[in-house]
Amino acid sequence: KKLRVSRLFCCFCRAPKPPIDEVVSWRQSLKKLQESKTGQLAFREFLRTEYSEENILFWLACEEYKTITTSNEIAIAAKRIYTEFVQVDAPRQINIDCGTRQEITNSMSQPTLSCFDKAQRLIYKLMKKDCYPRFLKSEIYQVLLEPSEAS
Repeated sequence: KKLRVSRLFCCFCRAPKPPIDEVVSWRQSLKKLQESKTGQLAFREFLRTEYSEENILFWLACEEYKTITTSNEIAIAAKRIYTEFVQVDAPRQINIDCGTRQEITNSMSQPTLSCFDKAQRLIYKLMKKDCYPRFLKSEIYQVLLEPSEAS
């Protein structure tokens, strides 16, 4: 189905459409895309249409997790990430190998800020090699490249 788009607003977040040069810059790398809030939203919407939104949500949760400063908050956030993304049959279970999953499971009794690092790297690699190239060819991205009425 064709996206219904206002040329002034993003089709998925209703935020003002980013400048074309920003959208073009997302082609440089997945890192560049994720540095942009609108880029994150566009990529998330693309992943949602591919039934793999859990990847970006897990990656973002890990980024936020690494900023936590108290051990109590670390334990609470680690449990939330684990139950939402890592444990077998989690509502948004990420696709990682059983060894990595087990390492995380073992760390849950005393989670550290780095306990999700390996899984986060695996998911980033998956997004970079698989999802990101498809995103750049997607209708969601192509629509954002179209000039807005204001330009």
